[in-house]
Amino acid sequence: MIVIDEQFPTMGVEGRILAEYPDAVGETAARAEVAGARDRIEALAACLTRFDPASELCAMNADPAPVVRVSADLGGAVAAAVKAARDTGGLVDPTLTGELEAAGYTGTRRGTQPLDLDAALRDAPPRAPGGPRAEPAWPAVTVSADHRTVERPPGVRIDLGGIGKGLAADEAARLLPRAFRYAVDCGGDLALGGPGTARRPWSVDVRDPRTGRAAHSVRVTAGGVATSGLDIRLWRGPDGRPRHHLLDPATGAPVWPGMIAVTAVAPT
Repeated sequence: MIVIDEQFPTMGVEGRILAEYPDAVGETAARAEVAGARDRIEALAACLTRFDPASELCAMNADPAPVVRVSADLGGAVAAAVKAARDTGGLVDPTLTGELEAAGYTGTRRGTQPLDLDAALRDAPPRAPGGPRAEPAWPAVTVSADHRTVERPPGVRIDLGGIGKGLAADEAARLLPRAFRYAVDCGGDLALGGPGTARRPWSVDVRDPRTGRAAHSVRVTAGGVATSGLDIRLWRGPDGRPRHHLLDPATGAPVWPGMIAVTAVAPT
């Protein structure tokens, strides 16, 4: 069995591709396949980030035209984000870019020391559930069937953080057809599969944000596992109050619902 384990920074997080190949594939071919999957992640990272003014997403957000011609990668990501908003009744809202910047999330926080979680929880506002924005902007964002044009009202900017990572993991996984088992991780968004998982499923440990130890283990043969929490991107604003990157669309401010991390398991 040939085992390839590539770890690399991407999208402001840590990326990893772990793939097992039958010896018959050969190490050169196995490494080439993993390299292609990594290149796909890097290409999407460059396209979908809002932290690089040269990215296609930033160019689209800065374009004053109501209809913008885009690549199929960007159009597909925007379509996925709008679908997520529709499926969740607006609890996922990709049009809160201005609110994220106002909260202090103006650049990647990779490499910065996060605020202590317990200190943040101690100083956080009273717990309350989030809700959709009363007059959301996302219903007015439309993507053509071929994903090559995006239409949105003037001033509406899109953020594709979590959606982009999930898409990158799925896209990279599709480029590993000869792997016996594979796991693609884009900062907590995982795509897992391969024919070998029927006998040897992946065991994904869910980390306790407070202790760093495994709090639960999920067995997965194929599909997606995504974790989001308050502990990695956590800081204090100029007013001294704790802030993080998960917003309540109803208020535009960081949400404090009483949960500190959530893991979801789904087909993709």
